[in-house]
Amino acid sequence: MKIAFQMDPIQSVNINADSSFRLAEEAQARGHELFFYSPDKMAYDEGHILAIGQRFSVQRVQGDHVSLGPQEQVDLADFDVVWLRQDPPFDMHYITSTHLLDRLKGKTLVVNDPFWVRNFPEKLLVLDFPDLTPPTMIARDLETIKGFKARHGDIILKPLYGNGGAGVFRLDENDRNLTSLHELFTGFSREPLIVQKFLPDVSAGDKRVILVDGDPIGAINRVPAAGETRSNMHVGGRPEKIGLSERDREICARIGPLLKEKGQVFVGIDVIGDYLTEINVTSPTGIQELERFDGINVAQAIWEAIEAKL
Repeated sequence: MKIAFQMDPIQSVNINADSSFRLAEEAQARGHELFFYSPDKMAYDEGHILAIGQRFSVQRVQGDHVSLGPQEQVDLADFDVVWLRQDPPFDMHYITSTHLLDRLKGKTLVVNDPFWVRNFPEKLLVLDFPDLTPPTMIARDLETIKGFKARHGDIILKPLYGNGGAGVFRLDENDRNLTSLHELFTGFSREPLIVQKFLPDVSAGDKRVILVDGDPIGAINRVPAAGETRSNMHVGGRPEKIGLSERDREICARIGPLLKEKGQVFVGIDVIGDYLTEINVTSPTGIQELERFDGINVAQAIWEAIEAKL
């Protein structure tokens, strides 16, 4: 098959952690042709969705992991699969790319389905499952957020469309920074904030469960660094081996059919204790860590699901 990856520069990925690199590596092993382009090199041109990029091959050699061909312009309708893999922020640039990729429907399989990526951002899809999540508020108004904090005391405040642990704050009962943080966030963004009740279980880890075509395939635990609330690996969280609990399976059984129906082939959900906190569909990570810990070829399972759809 001809596979295109819409992603951030492949030249700078961490080959021991990046999920897009692992997906490309497995695709290459399966005999597929690979093409890379960045989202700012995609265009709608008189009915065609075009991209300027390079054919490439990969190898697991630090510092020499990718070989890129000459730049060329391609019609993405000529590809079998396009991977939507650039990292958030989930801003209008990101959203516009999903609108353009939508226009390939019926010609090219886009993974994950861009229509539902656009409508299922990480921190909003969980609102469909309030019994699985901690108490949650989405708001911009300061007094409304203060009311939530008064009810729950110890809270997490973060940007609604952030990623990688950036801008995540814990405000406990004695904290006096809510007004200042609200001024900071609203000073540079018109987006609402998301507020959740703090879950003390995060000290034992924030579990990343990977689902392939709606089915859980395994999990890793991400333990916060000493003195840190955030467990994201981008900010020093330590990955650990862990299995799927009965609660994890219960959560996946509830959300899995919807993810499968909406074309979300590769999804990573975040679970703290007994609670679902995020459903990551934009550019989930965790493949390589799970493969190392459990010996599961996650990339193979993902490609088998895609090949079955074609």
